[in-house]
Amino acid sequence: MSHVRIWVHAVFTTKDRQALLQKDIRKIVFEHISENCKKKGIYLRNVNCHLDHAHCLLSLGNDQSISEVMQLIKGESSYWINKNQLTNSKFSWQDDYFAVSVCESDVERVAMYINNQEEHHANKTFGEELDELIKEHGLKLFH
Repeated sequence: MSHVRIWVHAVFTTKDRQALLQKDIRKIVFEHISENCKKKGIYLRNVNCHLDHAHCLLSLGNDQSISEVMQLIKGESSYWINKNQLTNSKFSWQDDYFAVSVCESDVERVAMYINNQEEHHANKTFGEELDELIKEHGLKLFH
């Protein structure tokens, strides 16, 4: 039997970074994402959304790839949001995403960071946050 624990902090945005995740639907959306992950065998530690993006802390199983998991989360949630008419216009996630590995000793810190998105974005745009994450993890800026 394989024993695997690979923590990933994933961030993905709404199409064209539209501010469609208004406060009244955020909790509904991340609760749905959590339930969907359970059904699909995706271990989701926590998820939180802000106006134009979502953060997830998840652990990949031994037969899961990050691209597969992101497709399952984003594809199903956008379908569900549209089916339930939670936004005034058609909802979709951007194709791209940000994903980095998380050391076991940093799991709680990243979870707290994800849980505090509203407070965090009182002073910072998503673009600024993404730039910081990209620099912190030594990635190249693409936007």
